[in-house]
Amino acid sequence: MGSGQVTDSSVPFEFQGKHVTVAGLGVSGVPAAKVLHGLGARVTVVNDGADERARAQAAELEALGITVRLGDGDTLPDGTELIVTAPGWKPTKPLFTAAGQAGVPVWGDVELAWRLRRPDSAPWLAVTGTNGKTTTVQMLASILKAAGLRTAAVGNIGVSLLDAVTGDEEYDVLAVELSSYQLHWAPSLRAHSAAVLNLAPDHLDWHGSMEAYAADKGRIYEGNHVACVYNVADKATEDLVREADVEEGCRAIGFTLGSPAPSQLGVVDGILVDRAFVENRHKNAQELAEVSDVNPPAPHNIANALAAAALARAFGVPAAAVRDGLRAFTPDAHRIAHVADVDGVAYVDDSKATNTHATEASLAAYESIVWIAGGLAKGATFDELVAGAAKRLRGAVLIGADRALIREALARHAPEVPVVDLDRTDTGAMLQAVQEARRLARPGDTVLLAPACASMDMFTNYNQRGDAFARAVRELGA
Repeated sequence: MGSGQVTDSSVPFEFQGKHVTVAGLGVSGVPAAKVLHGLGARVTVVNDGADERARAQAAELEALGITVRLGDGDTLPDGTELIVTAPGWKPTKPLFTAAGQAGVPVWGDVELAWRLRRPDSAPWLAVTGTNGKTTTVQMLASILKAAGLRTAAVGNIGVSLLDAVTGDEEYDVLAVELSSYQLHWAPSLRAHSAAVLNLAPDHLDWHGSMEAYAADKGRIYEGNHVACVYNVADKATEDLVREADVEEGCRAIGFTLGSPAPSQLGVVDGILVDRAFVENRHKNAQELAEVSDVNPPAPHNIANALAAAALARAFGVPAAAVRDGLRAFTPDAHRIAHVADVDGVAYVDDSKATNTHATEASLAAYESIVWIAGGLAKGATFDELVAGAAKRLRGAVLIGADRALIREALARHAPEVPVVDLDRTDTGAMLQAVQEARRLARPGDTVLLAPACASMDMFTNYNQRGDAFARAVRELGA
């Protein structure tokens, strides 16, 4: 919608006495309201819902003297001079249409944090992409810490960005995860360096089109100072670099699972290699780490490590810190997490693979797979995913509301693969799914939970789904 472009970030925004509307309670709205209130703004919070959690949050804010309107997130409060929105609120909401007509700027919590930075604030190393953001940012923070730098993983994960820029703790540099939603509402962001890991269709109902989704991802490169890091295997990410308006001298830095060209990081004979941040990069290369230092060493995770290394090297981190940081990194639960080996079969939980792009990367990490998949498809199609993975599939066990879409893709592109279709959407279906997968598996196989779908048809979230899988696996080995 563009209404966030109204205010020039080079001009300080004076909050004292300004009427600011915060759109949405929750993890970003409550701290934003408190910070703005503390800056002397007259804050009104509007929220669509009025459930028990919202009422409790409203009571907390009202005790501070902040006005809260529950159940009315579409009406622009009279006198509003600025909106600070939760990132998930769609640009098409009537509230933002009214703001655009009234010339009221709209910021997200990231934009607010960016504008509240002190002059000596830590620079941002920013990461976005359809998949791998959280892992890459955590790897980056681990590398920065290994270099002795004061840092934190912030944004979509870890420390709140607002807390990081307004709190008492001092940082040398921040590792920042940013979603497409957050970038849409952050027109003024100018990172030290940034990476787009990959681009695949996702959240298109929010953005309206793949082009709009890609454009919002590409905002992360705007005004970069040192490096725009892109994925050599994903041309769309390089295209975003070409389109970005960056500071003079900012470089395009690629990462690849192959041998790197000059100005790239890549892999040579099991070694992660830098040909970007070295003297005479046309002839020289710097060894950074071994592939075995990456946990787990699945192809897409090696790509994450290379992207993290590129951002760290752009900030001047020595090679040894890249190695030490990667060795110290422990991935979050439900991201290609090895649960157990039972009768020579590995059981792996990648419940975080909630879309086809993430699942494609997960399936590529193993040679012979019994695949547990299904859930809420979110409008996705599965033909390309199944066709690409067909030769790796020993069998498939399907669960969830939209499992028929995957079953039909398997019938078209992998008709020889045995399929068990569980006509259940209760949480107990996972135990049966794991038992069926065990029946299909042979020693040396991997039973892989990589659903390619959201979890909310059967579970609260992907964490609960992964926990159910792990419990079921433990029952097998009991």
